[in-house]
Amino acid sequence: MNKITAAITAVGGYVPEDKLTNADLEKIVDTNDEWIRTRTGISERRILKGEGKGSSDLAAPAIQELLRKRNIDATEIDCIICATVTPDMVFPATANIIAHKIGAINAFGFDLNAACSGFLYALTTGASFIESGRYKKVIVVGADKMSAIVDYTDRNTCVLFGDAAGAVLLEPSVDENGILDSLLKSDGIGKDFLHMKAGGSVKPASVESVLAREHYAYQEGKTVFKFAVKGMADVSAELLEKNNLTGDDIAWLVPHQANLRIIDATADRMGLSKEKVMINIQKYGNTTAATIPLCLWEWESQLKKGDNLVLAAFGGGFTWGATWVKWAY
Repeated sequence: MNKITAAITAVGGYVPEDKLTNADLEKIVDTNDEWIRTRTGISERRILKGEGKGSSDLAAPAIQELLRKRNIDATEIDCIICATVTPDMVFPATANIIAHKIGAINAFGFDLNAACSGFLYALTTGASFIESGRYKKVIVVGADKMSAIVDYTDRNTCVLFGDAAGAVLLEPSVDENGILDSLLKSDGIGKDFLHMKAGGSVKPASVESVLAREHYAYQEGKTVFKFAVKGMADVSAELLEKNNLTGDDIAWLVPHQANLRIIDATADRMGLSKEKVMINIQKYGNTTAATIPLCLWEWESQLKKGDNLVLAAFGGGFTWGATWVKWAY
């Protein structure tokens, strides 16, 4: 009997209409377009506006798109895993809210928080459900409304983030395509350098924490950059070596879109030319758990069955990882 692998059989994405350009940010904080572009590669990002809108409002249309593409009904979905650091609420899980919004009445679901590596963690988890033979259709969605936790008075962080969602459908395959291997890593030392100070059980929300602006993402940029360059590049190279692959075998690197310099360093370490690297950071910024599926969504028409892809990410915590995918359609 052939081994069951979890193949990506459809992708969907969603970005809000409203744009926040570097020129817009120049009016808000002491920064400028050249400074932002040379240090990050970002020119604009999308922002979800409207009262009562959350990450589920980004995820639902992304999933609905992939359901239309695959020509299946939401009632056929077995499980929804939502990778996010900006859940609609502390509880219930955003995955449950998404299921309700799209009519996935037969699906169980849960949220997974691994910061910017969340999509890879969720993808590996979802693949395990498929490989076990227990479930046939699992949706993995990365969705973050980062504008909800960005301090727009902090010029070091407000230039980085945007809002978006990207989703994939996983189904069983026996033709050796799909999610073939993952290396996922974490190190709790990162909590000191990239975190939200308040709002958790250690420091619940209070008048004092709100006034101290402690409910926004905090980042010690230089330290995070140093760890990210090494972590993302090392794990990607390790994944290739483990599977006896070289850069010549890889059709595309699909990197987390945090910083153009980190992406370049990862591609260099893998021996890949820029033509093999998916980059859309200039349009969307860092959308956290959404960046990798958003790239797959935008490049879908260029992907061919059998293409080897390496998905790589680094996030707060620290979390990082790389996944080898053989494209299934």
